[in-house]
Amino acid sequence: MPLWTRSIGGRWPVARPWSVLYFEAGSTVADSPVFQDLKVFSGNAHPELAQNICSYLETEIGDVDVFEFSNENIFVRFNENVRARDVFILQPMCSPVNTRLMELFIMIDAARRASAGRITAVLPYYPYARSDKKDQPRVPITARLVANFLETAGSDRVLTIDLHAGQIQGFFNIPVDELTALSLLSNYIAEKKLPDLTVVATDAGGAKGARRMADRLNAPLAIVEKRRLGNNEKVQATTLIGDVDGRSVLIVDDEVLTGGTLVAAANVVVEQGATSVYVAATHAILSGDAVTKIENSPINEIVFTDTIPIPPEKHLPNMTVLSVAPLLGEAIRRIHTGQSVGALFNGASH
Repeated sequence: MPLWTRSIGGRWPVARPWSVLYFEAGSTVADSPVFQDLKVFSGNAHPELAQNICSYLETEIGDVDVFEFSNENIFVRFNENVRARDVFILQPMCSPVNTRLMELFIMIDAARRASAGRITAVLPYYPYARSDKKDQPRVPITARLVANFLETAGSDRVLTIDLHAGQIQGFFNIPVDELTALSLLSNYIAEKKLPDLTVVATDAGGAKGARRMADRLNAPLAIVEKRRLGNNEKVQATTLIGDVDGRSVLIVDDEVLTGGTLVAAANVVVEQGATSVYVAATHAILSGDAVTKIENSPINEIVFTDTIPIPPEKHLPNMTVLSVAPLLGEAIRRIHTGQSVGALFNGASH
């Protein structure tokens, strides 16, 4: 009996009951009757992450063709049965973002038309997250539009990590699980035993996440005031709220785009007497000349996760990349087996 089925005339999944879920000694998760119905597929954005997730789950990655014709039309074909299966489609939004989005929409549509039991879109990095409100006349709310497209294509659930704007969860009429890489990043920093550490938020909007990091590291919090004019990505950091004189500094942000905000914050804390500067950020977008800016900045070490692939030319000697594969793999396992994902919202991996 399949674990998931679709209601007649509807899109909502209905759980099939099972009596007892257990693992015999020496068995793997893939040996479980429940896990025989699990299928994990990847688009072209980050197959390495998908493979690492499947290694964590001790299951094989699904076989699917995703490619472009000469006219740039995208073709998708699942090469194995997905009928009544619990399907997870991994596609982080990295360059070229709009192509990766269309790949995901078409993969979801193909799975739905192949009678997949439940479809979860796994977007470690959610696109257009900065367009989450109308802050100027006659502009769109593109983050909401992406949510609409995901639902229309046939997603039953969305799994993501560290949204740029938490209110994006409310754009959906389907369940959204937002995980956090906070534990992964904080554990790495804690092992360095930095003396007299102060955690710094790059702006007031990021203060909540920075506060959570500061609490984990038992460190005080400081905030850099940030000013951005219109659509210009150039940032002017003006004021530091807090004391960093003679202290190690950890700058925390959810993503690094052009590096302007980050480098401006690093310069401010050094001017205010910081002895060393470390950075922890979940998403390494690194567009434009971000790498050059970071390379020429006073940053001692920058720590990212692999929510999106970082090409070799953007790697720096002082860059460390931590994998979110165990975090996503555990979330997929819990969603599939009907267990709570709540512990993972605080960054716990088990």
